[in-house]
This record gives sequence, C-alpha cells and structure tokens, in this order.
Amino acid sequence: MSIRQQLDDTLKAAMKARDDLRLSAVRMVKSAVKNREIEQRQALDDQGIIDVLAMLVKQRRESIRLYREGNRPELAAREEQEMAVLLEFMPRQLEQAEIEALVRRVIGESGASGMKDMGRVMKLVALETAGKADGKTVSDIVKQQLS
Repeated sequence: MSIRQQLDDTLKAAMKARDDLRLSAVRMVKSAVKNREIEQRQALDDQGIIDVLAMLVKQRRESIRLYREGNRPELAAREEQEMAVLLEFMPRQLEQAEIEALVRRVIGESGASGMKDMGRVMKLVALETAGKADGKTVSDIVKQQLS
C-alpha cells in the first residue's frame, strides 16, 4: 500500500474516532505534500512523500528542543505526539549502532582518510540512509569516525 493511501486511510480513521491529534498531524502532512507537488508541478511518489515527512520530523525535533529550552514542556509534549504520528508513515529508523556500522563500511569502501573526505562519505551514506536516519546524527557520526 502506498504512503498516500496510508495517509488517506489514517485520516478517515482519525475522523471516525474523533482523534484530534492524529487528524491534525495527517492533515498537516497532506497539506505539506500538496504544497510540494504544487512547487514541483508533478505528483510525488512514495520517496517524495518520505522526504516531506523527514522535513516535518526534523521541524518537530527542532521545535521540541526550543520548547524545552524555553521551559514549555506542554508544547514540547504536543510536538512529540505529532512526531510519533509522523514516524508511523516513515521507514524504520536506523539505530545508532546501525548507522555507525554503515559509516565504517562506507569509509572502508571509499578509502576516506580524514575530514577532507567528509563530503564524499556523506554523499554515499546519505544515499543509504535517506528517510531512515536524521542527517545531523549521520553527520556527527561521520565526523567522529573521520577524526
């Protein structure tokens, strides 16, 4: 089943269950997808929708951090709940150990030897982690292993 169909089914189920949080989150995703389609003047495939979801999850993570710094735990909790709904539609997220193993393998295969090769390593790792890991986390792990 496509992600678009999953979104539609979840929207209908949330309406029937009167689940405001879920309904709001799915509507936000559908709106962001529609806006991206208008920008690109073409319908998005599943990978395009995953890219939109990844952008929305990244925004939620940043909002959570800012709300916690601003001592607003109730707003941070709401963002965490929305993020949990968004993550349901994304591929399984890679664990820290899985990312580290992937980075080690890519560094070995590419022959990278230092920080000067970070761009090349990031490009190769990003192809394999698209939608499955946070880019900042991946970047931090690559920096750590190349240092």
